[in-house]
Amino acid sequence: MIAHLRQQCLHQLRLFFIALQFFTRIPIPHWVGFEATWLQQSSRYFPAVGWVVGGVVSGVYIAVLQWWPPAVAVVLSMVAGIWVTGAFHEDGFADVCDGFGGGTTPERVLIIMKDSRIGAYGTIGICLMLLLKFVLLVSLPAVLVVPALLIAHPLSRLLSCSLIWLLDYARHEGKAKPLAQFMSSNEFGVACLSVLVPLAAILLWQPVVVERLLPALILMPLSAFWFARLFVRRIGGYTGDCLGAVQQLTEVVFYLGLLAHAPV
Repeated sequence: MIAHLRQQCLHQLRLFFIALQFFTRIPIPHWVGFEATWLQQSSRYFPAVGWVVGGVVSGVYIAVLQWWPPAVAVVLSMVAGIWVTGAFHEDGFADVCDGFGGGTTPERVLIIMKDSRIGAYGTIGICLMLLLKFVLLVSLPAVLVVPALLIAHPLSRLLSCSLIWLLDYARHEGKAKPLAQFMSSNEFGVACLSVLVPLAAILLWQPVVVERLLPALILMPLSAFWFARLFVRRIGGYTGDCLGAVQQLTEVVFYLGLLAHAPV
């Protein structure tokens, strides 16, 4: 019984490392190994990877803030986030801007999103999104920036993960399909727990965030729902790029929601 439990815990840890390897540049231990079926199962830990990314960007923010102004700390934390994820989600957001901005049919939208080149819609979209993220983080009260970074990354990835749970995959091929073509309710439940349990700990650590949280928690699912409806209407489901776009959009919306309140 104990041996079986240990084996199950080890398997779950292995799935987390598989998700970490897929979504970041962070190297994983050699003992993890690989099997194709683990890719599908590891999607339950997609949101948990957000805690790692959030820890990296908030750590960089705190370190830089010891020597330079907040604006510099915000920029370098954003650079750290882009580096550690390989701009995986930002690239998806740009591809969605290009595809949905320039495509008139589902087939054309999917072709444009698959193109490795970036067009005018993608360039404008990613520049404005990064600029808005910078402005929002700089505008947040200093006491809220670190908890905001820690919370926004896993929570936005959870909402992105909800597309896997609720929608159909829109392509017959693609690098995201082996990882995320289906998610059961139990797997989505694991994803929720991996976000909500650490979130409760952060709110106990920084209760000042609680009174700011309601607008963010309302705006995030609304924006994800709007994007999901757009995806279903235009291409009949989601792609890996769509997941990245939802992550980026809901992350920015989270910061926007935190600012929708009287100053602390």
